[in-house]
Amino acid sequence: MLDPAIKKLIDEADQTMDKAIEHLQIELSGIRAGRATPAMVEHIKVDYYGNATPLNQVASISAPQADLLVVQPWDTSAIGAIEKAIQASSMGMNPSNDGVIVRIPIPPLSEERRRDLVKTAKARGEDAKVAIRNIRRHIKDTIKTVQQDEHLPEDMKFEGEETLQKITDRHTDRIDDMLNRKESEIMEV
Repeated sequence: MLDPAIKKLIDEADQTMDKAIEHLQIELSGIRAGRATPAMVEHIKVDYYGNATPLNQVASISAPQADLLVVQPWDTSAIGAIEKAIQASSMGMNPSNDGVIVRIPIPPLSEERRRDLVKTAKARGEDAKVAIRNIRRHIKDTIKTVQQDEHLPEDMKFEGEETLQKITDRHTDRIDDMLNRKESEIMEV
């Protein structure tokens, strides 16, 4: 039976690791797979009245076809800034506008580009794993401090560390699963 202070630390670690995974999900949704999705561009920063504003806050984004995104700004005066921001992003997209909406044709992915996207996804996954390991290290150090400060038995510390390791393993396995799914999604022709 774990001490309540150690149990609280482990619960905190679990919640923080969940947040790291949520962040990775958002990151991976922005990586383009076979078809166009609004998530590909919604976080592009647009210079809107002097502020760097995410695209999804200045326009509605839709994907009427598998190879086309349509961005309809709420304020048509921002259409030039939206087009510039999309061109300046590192996604290799060439938008066009008709004064009312911005159309972004999505070219088919080459094999080389697919491999680059897989590398990008894996790099973001590794960043998430590093974040999870850092959380584990911090909580492990805190468990050791709590055990010493409250004069708890060594077994309590070891049980807490073992539980923490199981949680860490579960989260890294989730990251691996997410990366495998994303890789197969990207490499699917």
